[in-house]
Amino acid sequence: MLSRIDIHKFNALIEINTLINSNYGNSQRLLTHILESAARLCDGDAASILLVEKETKSLYFAVALGAKGAEVQRFTLKIGEGIAGWVAAHNESVIINDVEHDTRHFHQIPKQIDYSTKTMMAVPMRVNNECVGVIELINKKNGQYFVQEDLEWLEILANQAAMALINAQNIEKAHLKIRLLRDRIQDGKGYHTLIAKSPAIVEKLEIIDRIAQTDSSVLILGESGVGKELFAEQIHLRSRRKSRPLIRVNCAALPEGLLESELFGHVKGAFTGAGSERQGRFEAANGGTIFLDEIGDFPLLLQAKLLRVIQHKTFEKVGSDLSVTVDVRILAATNKQIEELVAQGTFRSDLYYRLNVLPLYIPPLRQRPEDIPELAMFFLKRCMRETKKRFKGFSSEAMHAMLSYGWPGNIRELENCVERACVIGKRQWIQEEDLLLNQNSAGPVEKQGSRNLKNALAAFKAYFIKKVLAEHNGNKTEAAKALGIQRTYLSKLIKELFIINPKE
Repeated sequence: MLSRIDIHKFNALIEINTLINSNYGNSQRLLTHILESAARLCDGDAASILLVEKETKSLYFAVALGAKGAEVQRFTLKIGEGIAGWVAAHNESVIINDVEHDTRHFHQIPKQIDYSTKTMMAVPMRVNNECVGVIELINKKNGQYFVQEDLEWLEILANQAAMALINAQNIEKAHLKIRLLRDRIQDGKGYHTLIAKSPAIVEKLEIIDRIAQTDSSVLILGESGVGKELFAEQIHLRSRRKSRPLIRVNCAALPEGLLESELFGHVKGAFTGAGSERQGRFEAANGGTIFLDEIGDFPLLLQAKLLRVIQHKTFEKVGSDLSVTVDVRILAATNKQIEELVAQGTFRSDLYYRLNVLPLYIPPLRQRPEDIPELAMFFLKRCMRETKKRFKGFSSEAMHAMLSYGWPGNIRELENCVERACVIGKRQWIQEEDLLLNQNSAGPVEKQGSRNLKNALAAFKAYFIKKVLAEHNGNKTEAAKALGIQRTYLSKLIKELFIINPKE
């Protein structure tokens, strides 16, 4: 016959089960309900849920309740480390009513947060008999000890919770995929084609190969329009996180109040119009990468919160005091002289140093003329598909004009220029006058002749030779006659300029 206490606990379990099944779409809220219910069911003074991270073979505090809950969440444990780590490694439950003298106890955490742990109960969260997390309760209230009955109730709850958590995570992943696909369709946020022919960019890609293997923050620097977002994409695509989301945020596009909610999310009722809880971009990027464009415009009041995410991987949603833990790599970009912003006091120096672990400078288009012909043809082909027009390419005069122009707007300006020429062009070849280049705008003054006339001439030679070879179906003899040079000299130029002959 059930006692009054048992009936109370059964009713509590039914209530918990209802809560679990009503929150499948939000794993963080689900975990919080589970933990609050566990603490209430077994009279724990503090409680935590630690989830297993398979790749790193570690446990992280997904939710922690109690007086020191927020401080606890900055720690991680290795599988087998501490009592929770032992439970995860052995997939077994434990009751310990003399924690201080238990050899498995990890003393550093209670010591650093100044919290005395006397009694503890920890049970594995199992899915198909595999431990996916650990629920631990600390210090039973009123100085009492945890008993076997407490353990049995907690195990029932943990098994329910594990299945509910997996379902919630699967639903969240499905929602995220749908959102990302919708973003790509509506906003054109798919991955871009990277055109890289110049030695300067090939060198950057070699550096990116090494950068991508780490999880360190990267600060991408360069003028507006050089393609910083494309290089952020390459870092993500070459990293171990490539199968997880790359979330992009333009920090200059949103006012401060909206930016905080966009990045970190908000809870229901946090402000006027917050009718429901919302997941932020950092949560959406969990396990993957977040790209913060125009970081130089990041509001000073929010910089401390961003710094905490970088340092401790935790933050609070707007209107909440509950810490959220994420595993996100941060890539940032700016066209501003960020060191000057630090000197002016509008950008925190500690945040700058955290972001600038691996700086990556992208040179402007005028310093890599070898890319101009390739980029121009890429944009022309794309525009021809959209406008249903046909061109053979650029005339020699048009290509010479593009190679000698300063491109103050960099690749973005080149793209607009080619699209405009495609729309107004009427002949088989795009002409110089179709480009409508502002020759009075040669771009910023370069130091030490960095525009490099030799590189520009080499790029033009390569473009012109490829065009003549194509006109003569790759016949070197006929192409040499058209160029007015010896065939042997043409072969030498093809080799020196790394030209691919379609006939060879």
